[in-house]
Amino acid sequence: MNFSELFKLSGLLGRFSPDGKCLASCVQYRLLVRDASSLQLLQLYTCLDQIQHIEWSSDSLFILCAMYRRGVVQVWSLEQPGWHCRIDEGSAGLLASCWSPDGRHILNTTEFHLRITVWSLCTKAVSYIKYPKACQQGLAFSRDGRYAAVAERRDCRDCLSIFVCSGWQLLRPLGLGFASLLGQHFETETQDLAGIEWAPNGCVLAAWDSCLQYKMLLYSLDGRLLSTYCAYEWSLGIKAVAWSPSSQFLAIGSYDEKVRLLNHVTWKELAELEHPAALGSTKAVVYKEVEKAPAAEAERLPLPPPRALASSLFSTHSKYEICPLPASLHSVKPVADRANPRLGVGMLAFSSDNCFLASKNDNIPHAVWIWDIQKLKLLAVLEQLCPIQCFQWDPCQPRLALCTGNSRVYLWSPAGCVAVQVPLEGDFQILSLSWHCSGDSLLLLSKESFCVCYLAREEVQ
Repeated sequence: MNFSELFKLSGLLGRFSPDGKCLASCVQYRLLVRDASSLQLLQLYTCLDQIQHIEWSSDSLFILCAMYRRGVVQVWSLEQPGWHCRIDEGSAGLLASCWSPDGRHILNTTEFHLRITVWSLCTKAVSYIKYPKACQQGLAFSRDGRYAAVAERRDCRDCLSIFVCSGWQLLRPLGLGFASLLGQHFETETQDLAGIEWAPNGCVLAAWDSCLQYKMLLYSLDGRLLSTYCAYEWSLGIKAVAWSPSSQFLAIGSYDEKVRLLNHVTWKELAELEHPAALGSTKAVVYKEVEKAPAAEAERLPLPPPRALASSLFSTHSKYEICPLPASLHSVKPVADRANPRLGVGMLAFSSDNCFLASKNDNIPHAVWIWDIQKLKLLAVLEQLCPIQCFQWDPCQPRLALCTGNSRVYLWSPAGCVAVQVPLEGDFQILSLSWHCSGDSLLLLSKESFCVCYLAREEVQ
């Protein structure tokens, strides 16, 4: 395991390209593109203002930089460094910007969600999607890139529209031309639609109500309501949603501190996974991070670490210990009279092989729960010294990486877990991380800098 030097960063804006060849990062108004392996600088672009969002196109040939305060998006080409594109939304303002799956159209959401503007880089045509709903997850693309679903608000009713993304052609010709995108359109049985998410196979669209009402709706591509799910009737409902990569399971994190798994055959509840602060009789392993004095001992539990994880890289400040049961986890009492209470399951992620689910209960902020999906039981709990900031699964194998806002990165696999100190000078507080598509490296981001952690292939198999 090796670490790169630190590089400057602004706004946690660091992204690997989809093909894994490049790494883009931002420093104020500058966009830097590096080789993902050597970190050699390949291109340097200068934008009009401080960059607030970056995103690679699906083919890794273009990268967009959004400057929301100025209402401008700039697009840069890696193949032709002299080419660039500028999109100015003018007085309409800019709230969000993203690529379409084909990597040749940009979708800009204007302020107050007045409309979504679709800009074509190929034909320079402009079209509009009217009535987008002001919700957190109101635009979703199917995994295969064929369809886009948009949450809308029309005549005080929640609606969904589904568009065909290939060339942004109309689903059915209505003689209105490219300037009016009309596709499959239907009303939803929600009071206040909060989000939508496609199943990975693109056959089912999940839509859920706001946190004030527990309602999950599952629609087919043609708008048929396949199923409605409601776990309970009290006022706080769905907080997080995640599909398994195989589309066989839909995990729903709720404010009652439970995850509910729905199966893809009947869309009925398959299991109810609880997150109590007091762990009694369970066969799960509880790993507890504890402070320790410097030592040369290895810290992988319960198996010894691979030879490449030299003891000099292991954290000299903490280690994992197996906590005897029963055990109590550090919990935070939510403030009942404030909006968005720290309560319930707010983070969910399936492993790439569909075997494991990681979850975090927000009122137990120091713990990550890892579930065996095949056996529908709790497999492990990792209790950290600091609150969990981010966790993400390796895209190639069942291995979870997480960070807690300190200078250590933590890895869990079915063989055990390990805490690794980043051997860099200065105060490097890791707030976010992301895997390279090969699973051979990790991008570690702090508020003002980033580094890359490299894991040689023979070291991690």
